This record gives sequence, structure tokens and C-alpha cells, in this order.
Amino acid sequence: MEIVKLLNAMPSAVAQGLIWGLMAIGVYITYRVLEVSDLTVDGSIATGGAVAAVLIIGGWNVWSAMLAAFVVGMLTGLATGLFHTLCGIPAILSGILTQLALYSINLRILGNKANVALSVNKYDLLITSRNARTLGFENPTLILVLFTVALILVLYWFFGTELGCSLLATGANRSMARAQGINTNTNVVLGLMLSNGIVALAGALLAQFQGFADVSMGRGAIVIGLAAVIIGEVVFSRIFRNFGLKLLAVSIGAILYYMVIQVVLWLGLNTNDLKLLTALVVALFLATPHWRAQYLARKKKKEGV
Repeated sequence: MEIVKLLNAMPSAVAQGLIWGLMAIGVYITYRVLEVSDLTVDGSIATGGAVAAVLIIGGWNVWSAMLAAFVVGMLTGLATGLFHTLCGIPAILSGILTQLALYSINLRILGNKANVALSVNKYDLLITSRNARTLGFENPTLILVLFTVALILVLYWFFGTELGCSLLATGANRSMARAQGINTNTNVVLGLMLSNGIVALAGALLAQFQGFADVSMGRGAIVIGLAAVIIGEVVFSRIFRNFGLKLLAVSIGAILYYMVIQVVLWLGLNTNDLKLLTALVVALFLATPHWRAQYLARKKKKEGV
């Protein structure tokens, strides 16, 4: 019976992993492409959820609400980018400042409420956790897989354009990019806007999936995003070389993360210890490349001797 409970919980975990995988793709753009540590995502994912929820409740079409969430998310990235480039504030502190400001802004968006309900019984939502185990087009996993593939294809096309290549060059070597006439400050701002727009879009999907938007729904999001990025790299780095496949690896990493969390909860872990587990899982996967490099170095040294 216990194994049946685990299997019943897995479809929802996979769907949730796909949503956080979208968020992790946004984190990948700043963390790996731009080489910028951005902590805005803890606030921008909640902003996306709040904007989408309020607009859907207000009668907006779900697609229009999600587009609005994406645009507002880009504005949060713009704020961080301007703090960093115009004010000279380090990127990590810029993200913290924006994240801090977004808590109050998100409360305002939600009408000074900590959360608002978004029931599928009242509103026409794109996805809902209620359909996680159903067969058909209303299954959120199917919709999110299509959504993820579409996003990866768009990003793959974008980063193949001249502008996208200049973003890649900015992250690879900022000094060399400037020497080639690339405005690196503009590219950093653009990358932060794109990243947080995707994160906010994930927040809009998360609010629909869980049936509510909460002012604190993004707490710890950056840790989950980094976990997905690192897990994807550790597991698939040797077989996924293409940029599009690297983005896919990030999404799969988020799914694996949520499946592991689900298994651990099934084994009886207290939910109050979930944040501790998250930190340990991320630390483990972050340390794995270092341990692997040390092992290979020792092995090479022994062979040399």
C-alpha cells in the first residue's frame, strides 16, 4: 500500500518538477550563460504568480494573464539590471534589493493579502494539480512538456541570433566582448530581464497548478533552481553538449529533484525538515564535480608515478 501512495504522488511531482524546470531555465541564463549570480528569482516567481492570479480573477484570459506575468517579470529583471549596471551595485546585492522590494510590491498586487485562491472550479485555468493523474489533454504533465519544449526551441533560436550570440559572448568573456564593440551592460540587463520573465512565467503556471498565489511562494526558489541546474549538469554533462539539450537537462534536473524529494517524504521525513533536505541535496550535487575532479587528479597522479 505504501508503494502505491508513492506511485500516486509521482505524477504530481513530475508536473511540479516541470514547472520548476522552467524557472530553472531562467536561472541557467543568468548563472551559466551570463555568469551572474541573481537572487531576484525568489521575488519574481511570486510576482508572476500574483499578477497572473489577480488578472485571471479579474476576468482576463489565462494566456493574456501569463503574458502580463512574463512582462512584469522582465521589469523585475530590469530593476536588478539597473541597480547593477547604473548604480554599480554588485549583482548579488542588486538581486537581494529587488527581491526585498518585491515582497511589498507582491503584497500590493495581491490586495494586501498574503495569498489569494485560484480555484479551477471558478476560473478557466491552463493547468491544475487535480488533473495530474488523468489521461488526456487536460493532464498538466502533457501541457507542461509541450510548454517546456516550445520554450527551449524559442531560446535555442534566440541564442543563435546575433543578439543571442552577443549575450553568450558577454557571459564567456566580458572584456573580450567589449573589445568587439558589444555593449556588455546592456546585455547583462537584457539577460536579467529575459531570465526573470521566464521565472515569472513559471510562477504564473505554479499559481494555477497549486490553486493559489502566495506572497512567499518563491522562498528558496533560487536554491531549487540551482539544484536543477547542477543535477542536470552532473547527470547529463557528458552526453548533452548542444545548448538546447543543456536547457533540457536543466528541466530534467528539476524533475529528478522533485522525485527525490517525493521519495524522501514517502520514507517518513518530517516536512519541517524539507528546507534542510533541499540544502543538503544542493550541497551534494554542487560538491560532486569537485570530488570528481579531485578523484581524477589523484588517479592521473598515480598513473604518472
